[in-house]
Amino acid sequence: MTTTPRFDPRTLLAESRLGVLATIKSDGRPQLSPVMPAYDPQAGVIRVSTREGLAKTANLRRDPRATLEVTAPDGRSWATAEGVATLTGPGTDPHGPEVEALVEYYHAAAGEHPDWDEYRMTMVSDRRVLITMTVERVYGADVG
Repeated sequence: MTTTPRFDPRTLLAESRLGVLATIKSDGRPQLSPVMPAYDPQAGVIRVSTREGLAKTANLRRDPRATLEVTAPDGRSWATAEGVATLTGPGTDPHGPEVEALVEYYHAAAGEHPDWDEYRMTMVSDRRVLITMTVERVYGADVG
């Protein structure tokens, strides 16, 4: 007899590199953004790189509550993480702590970069910000 492995939404979160981040607009409605999340189950956080001045950044500075949803490639399972986010950056020094946090994020989300000096300079010039969401609740379903 073969048993089907039990669905764990945290596994889907860890495997997903595309999701939708929901933040709260000033009028209370959700603001949704496609993002490339990196979930660290040991630390219990999800990290996302974004730019200063975007709606999600402004929303999180006002109200740090956030929700991330990811869907399996076949669309038959999904996972949602809820939590509170902190923002790091933007940095002005390519070797400063704000940019180092973005380097760590990139390693987790995408692996090695072909030119780390270029990456660091771009993080400063683009005014990149790292969102770190502490995961408070995870849920999901496998409808397959």
